[in-house]
Amino acid sequence: MLSTFALALCSIAMAQASTLPNKRSLVLPPENGQFDYQLGGEYTPPPGTQIVVRDRTASPAPNVYNICYINAFQTQPDETAWWKANHHTLLLRNADNKYFEDSEWPGEVFFDTRTNETRTAIAGVLNGWIDGCAAAGFKAIDPDNLDTYTRSKGLLTKTDNLALAKLIADHAHTLDITIGQKNCAELGAEGKMTVGFDFAVAEECQAYEECGAYTDVYGASVLEIEYTDSKDSQKVFQDACKSRSSVILRDRKLAALGKSGYHYETCVEAGHPNSGSTIFPGKGTMGGTVLLSALLSILSPLAY
Repeated sequence: MLSTFALALCSIAMAQASTLPNKRSLVLPPENGQFDYQLGGEYTPPPGTQIVVRDRTASPAPNVYNICYINAFQTQPDETAWWKANHHTLLLRNADNKYFEDSEWPGEVFFDTRTNETRTAIAGVLNGWIDGCAAAGFKAIDPDNLDTYTRSKGLLTKTDNLALAKLIADHAHTLDITIGQKNCAELGAEGKMTVGFDFAVAEECQAYEECGAYTDVYGASVLEIEYTDSKDSQKVFQDACKSRSSVILRDRKLAALGKSGYHYETCVEAGHPNSGSTIFPGKGTMGGTVLLSALLSILSPLAY
């Protein structure tokens, strides 16, 4: 007969297993997978590519894990007029009642996440986009500009942006697709625990020395992009590849292959083909059923 201690451990494992059904059908991007970030135009992925990120208006690439990019917290420049005409009350305004435009990306206006009413309405639009991503065959969502609360001069808050993020994360999960935390290293585990993010897309985390904030939470499920116009970009990229595998060096405009300025480099070209494959073994990949089996195998001698 199993000891009381053994039975208690089995009960814990079974309880964990019972919490899995809602996410059991979710498939994460391949851990340590080679990826490409194709927001400036789609093209045939380079050999060895396992993951591709494309805009929601593009088609998924064949035979890879596809992630659908959406601008979830501010407008795209070519869609701003549509938002102003159809949903002007969902756009943030400053004290002068002027639309709050991103100073770094002209033509992009912040969404107003300050009330439950506006968040619900914004999510209604975004979730429609996510429906389209799922129908097209994308397996995950890359929701950009979660960090608008850090650039809004105090008008927006982290709490409100995370509340909107949870609305779209919950919807994505009902469609059996995953959703990534885009940047915001300062969140630590809060994004995963509060919103339900499944992986991370981190821009320039090596350049800003913050990659650990992502890997501590998401393990090997972190897609890292460094940019050629950063200071000492080649050294930054080489250093990143010494520790992690899912790292690319790209031009800032993410130009399509064959276009002016295009640059794409992986850790394979950098001379580190398997750099991170054993460093981050994949946190959170052991489900409750597997954990239960492992515990039973360990505890089986106690049954006699």
